[in-house]
Amino acid sequence: MSHRLIEGAPYSRLLAGVSLALMAASLAGCNDIVAEKAEPPRSVLVATAHYDAETSQQSFVGTIRPRIESDLGFRVAGKVAKRLVEVGQTVEIGQPLATLDEVDLKLQAEQALAEQTAATGVLAQAAAAEQRAKDLKAKGWTTDAQMDSSRASADEARARLNRAERALELSKNSLAYATLVADAQGVVTATLIEPGQVVAAGQASIRVARFAEREAVVAIPETLVGRAKSGVASVTLWSEPNKKYVAKLREIAPAADPATRTYLAKFSLPEADDKVALGMTATLTLSDAATERIARLPLSALFNEGGKPSFYVVDDKGAVTLKPVAVKSYDSNDVVITGGVDEGAKIVALGVQKLDSGQKVRVLSAPSF
Repeated sequence: MSHRLIEGAPYSRLLAGVSLALMAASLAGCNDIVAEKAEPPRSVLVATAHYDAETSQQSFVGTIRPRIESDLGFRVAGKVAKRLVEVGQTVEIGQPLATLDEVDLKLQAEQALAEQTAATGVLAQAAAAEQRAKDLKAKGWTTDAQMDSSRASADEARARLNRAERALELSKNSLAYATLVADAQGVVTATLIEPGQVVAAGQASIRVARFAEREAVVAIPETLVGRAKSGVASVTLWSEPNKKYVAKLREIAPAADPATRTYLAKFSLPEADDKVALGMTATLTLSDAATERIARLPLSALFNEGGKPSFYVVDDKGAVTLKPVAVKSYDSNDVVITGGVDEGAKIVALGVQKLDSGQKVRVLSAPSF
């Protein structure tokens, strides 16, 4: 009996050892499972890199105006019969805008035609008399004085006919001028006449702004006239503030306005599209052409390892990459850089010491700096 107990003790110890080994293996497997479980992406706060001129920019409120705005008028005097357009209406080349009463102009045309017919008859008679005088002169039956007289009469008749023909052409032109037509594609900005009104020749009647080119008109103070001439200009619309249009100085007033002491400047917009409508309010921004472009980012985003200032940049897949940057200066809360990261890049703003290149992150927000 005692012998069996002695033999069973080692067996019990063996079972206990096996159990402990199995438990250790089980715990090791659990640790491996926990280790193999993927960690969730780290949440980071990012800032968007935006490059701008180093010097302060100057902005002015202006108005979108057409480069050419003409006051069209009748080339003859008369009474307005019809006005065919309204303000804001788009017109094409050759489109009638207004008409005059044509009664008197038609009478003048008929009178010129009658004078031309009469002059034609007189010339025929004078030419026949001249030919007869030539025939008699050749036969020696007439004198030189009579020959000169018939020739002079014929020349006078020819001149009268020429004058009558020109008068007829002028009367036809005057009749055609009774209809005021648009000489270019544009939009009507003002109507200065009404039916029944008597107008003089050349009097402003319809104002048309051409669609050929639009420009921004602003008032520039005398201290910034030099920057307006040599600087870089851009225009944004109040209706679309996120889109910039390239602006080029076309004209600046030679003298300042006596009341405001500002110079009227006109900036052409070569890239203007249909969204740039006449009369819109615009903001003109002037900056120095030689100014270096910089970006301001939070100082907490800077990661300095081995004397190489760098930023962690988040790509579209959520992975971070460490990129060295060119630092220009440091402020109390910001770092000023001149390059190294692209415009619009997402920079990790906080907790850069806990990140590694290639690590996945989750973006919380992307404010602009």
